[in-house]
Amino acid sequence: MAAMLEMKDVNVFYGNIHAIQDVNLSVNQGEIVTLIGANGAGKSTTLRTISGLLKPKSGEIFFEGQPIGGQPAQNIVKAGISQVPEGRRIFANMTVLENLELGAYTRSDKDGIAADMEVVFGRFPRLKERLQQEAGTLSGGEQQMLAMGRALMSRPKLLLLDEPSMGLAPILIKEIFSIISDINATGTTILLVEQNANMALKVAHRAYVLETGRITLSGDADELASSEAIRKAYLGG
Repeated sequence: MAAMLEMKDVNVFYGNIHAIQDVNLSVNQGEIVTLIGANGAGKSTTLRTISGLLKPKSGEIFFEGQPIGGQPAQNIVKAGISQVPEGRRIFANMTVLENLELGAYTRSDKDGIAADMEVVFGRFPRLKERLQQEAGTLSGGEQQMLAMGRALMSRPKLLLLDEPSMGLAPILIKEIFSIISDINATGTTILLVEQNANMALKVAHRAYVLETGRITLSGDADELASSEAIRKAYLGG
């Protein structure tokens, strides 16, 4: 079976900096795949390249068999890929409701949008309580929930999550990862970039390790979690 998402020999530069080098990875339908690595390894660059915010210098990216590398970001959202960026990037001066409505900007099916809004409220009840509140006044955890809810409003087939636990208290990190598992269980495929390798490997099916722009290791998440090299480098073991 062909992968839902496939990157083949992808290279990306920031000016003269070779940010990702000959990256090959795949994500199959229904999986959670995580990309772990140190700060500056190229994890966020990989997601930004998939979502169309960066153009690859060379290599190919396929989504459901169609080439998407270098296409405008809005085309990639329409194809079924949505990203929750690092640092949330909500629209602080807009209300919670307006942020969620923006997530559905590529859609015109009013009934479907209304139904999906109710699904988001079921998953994130606090957002419903704060619908008319300015998003910038929410707590960090609530802003993360809003960023995830906004991404889900585009009804993505593939959800890209960039550092969802960043800056959150431990109890909220557990809640966010529980929600990630739930989103996956209801049919959304997920590619997860995460500094908290312990949590990422617990929820993921497969994992890739990225070091200075190159994938150095890949395999089942459980296997990598029990690898001594991974434990020493990323799990504090």
